[in-house]
Amino acid sequence: MVASQYIGSKDRENGSKAASQLILITSLLGAVSALLVLVFGRQIFGALFGNVDAGVLDAGLLYLRLSAWSYLFLAVYNACAGLYRSMGKTRELMFVSLMMNAINVAGNAIGIFALHAGVRGVAIPSLISRAFAAVVMLKLVFGKGNQIHVTLKNIFAKDISMVRRILHIALPNGIEDGLFQLAKVALSSIVAMFGTAQIAAYGISQNFWAMGALFPVAMGPAFITVIGQYMGARDIDGANYYMEKLLRFTYAGGVVWSFSFTVISPLILLVYSLTEETRGLIILLIVLHNVFNALLAPCAFPLSSGLRAAGDVKFTMFAAIFSTVICRVTFSVLFGIILDMGVVGVTVAMVIDWCVKAALIFRRYRSRKWTAFRVI
Repeated sequence: MVASQYIGSKDRENGSKAASQLILITSLLGAVSALLVLVFGRQIFGALFGNVDAGVLDAGLLYLRLSAWSYLFLAVYNACAGLYRSMGKTRELMFVSLMMNAINVAGNAIGIFALHAGVRGVAIPSLISRAFAAVVMLKLVFGKGNQIHVTLKNIFAKDISMVRRILHIALPNGIEDGLFQLAKVALSSIVAMFGTAQIAAYGISQNFWAMGALFPVAMGPAFITVIGQYMGARDIDGANYYMEKLLRFTYAGGVVWSFSFTVISPLILLVYSLTEETRGLIILLIVLHNVFNALLAPCAFPLSSGLRAAGDVKFTMFAAIFSTVICRVTFSVLFGIILDMGVVGVTVAMVIDWCVKAALIFRRYRSRKWTAFRVI
């Protein structure tokens, strides 16, 4: 986001410095996060989620610790992907993202259904796919033909003011992402209590959810690139105009995509060997996800990216923590376990998460307080 604002202000030299320093900072944060989880995983899990069943605790800790090994790769990939989005280079990024997801999905299928590896069958493919994506993106961002490019000299340059600018954006985003990953661990632990059929249904549904949410997710980088560059050029009216235009386009495209993918999902499910009970549950979860994703995701996610690109990072962080970490986990326990709704309850809790976040982000957008922030 810092880099996109430098691009908007046509300051290529500082843009390249910001890009290089971003790689260093995110790598260090990823490594430190992994170390903390590996050393204090049990304490972190216990502090966040209290006393849980021993089986759930063991499964959650195993997933958390296996996932920790991928944090460095994920941090590097996200930093490099952010730089490519800032430059508007989405074709290469899309290809790498598709490859990463393909490796992950194929690995999950092998790990869960062929090797019956349980939590390991989910976590290890994620590690492999993230390592692949990080290596490829690193090679790309070092390319000298880029509008801004990373150099070893700038990575290790001592520039305190640049580091401060980056950390002002990166720390809230890092805290938000870290707590989200911990919330995912808690949700995985909750789902692990519901039996084989529901676990399988939830796992397969997540792959379909990723496809169903593709359009609003794909629009997030567009918000970051366009809004960041307009804010960097100090064109507030242009930023506000494109924020609204992009939001409208995201809603229109999201509705069409969600509806289309929901219709063809039962046909895709025919390639899976499933019981009728599991198949029916998956279809229900897909419909719940895709309907509310079309209605709520544009405000909850890409619009939030636009606010972050403008520099309004603390509000978006607190909104995400409240909606996801507090509301989603709490309601997952309430609906999924206490009211015995299983994975349907966990999915309803996800919808509540989106409702809360979308309302908070849209209200912030309408207040125009985000226009007062300065990053560079």
